[in-house]
Amino acid sequence: MGKNTAVFGIYKSSTAAERAVDQILAAGFSNNDISVLLPDSRSSKEFAHEKNTKMPEGTTTGATTGGLIGGTLGLLAGIGSLAIPGVGPLIAAGPIMATLAGVGAGGAVGGLIGALVGMGIPEYEAKRYEGRVKDGGVLLSIHCATSNDISRAKDLLKQTGAEDIASAGEKSASTHGVESEVHSRR
Repeated sequence: MGKNTAVFGIYKSSTAAERAVDQILAAGFSNNDISVLLPDSRSSKEFAHEKNTKMPEGTTTGATTGGLIGGTLGLLAGIGSLAIPGVGPLIAAGPIMATLAGVGAGGAVGGLIGALVGMGIPEYEAKRYEGRVKDGGVLLSIHCATSNDISRAKDLLKQTGAEDIASAGEKSASTHGVESEVHSRR
């Protein structure tokens, strides 16, 4: 029962991403299927310290007192802070955190672009996403198991104001996603 395809989008602010996550959860997706990646405007040490001292297991308060991550975003799985060369300090949550930590994104091995390409995103999209995150954008993804989920996820991202929406994953997932990515120019 693997979630083989992820649908990605960029939000202009953590507030916009927070509203999107609320709607995604309301639509029936699990918080374990949602990833966010956003710039950490505070020091990573301060974030990690607060998470360790003020986030006892099972608590549902926000992860930082500064309000950067709170509410719904603070409830996502595996929230943590990491630094990526060329991008800077980031806060990540959900499956993307495991991917970034797993590929050693803290080292110079491909960094964020390498991790995103590893998740199946074409390199040109990965570069665009990295640039948007560097500029303060929030990358949000929903991991989907069926082509119906992929369609619902894309619709939710569109409805909630995401930009640069794309999907990535196993090639056999569905051709449905490919059709909606192709834009004809007349």
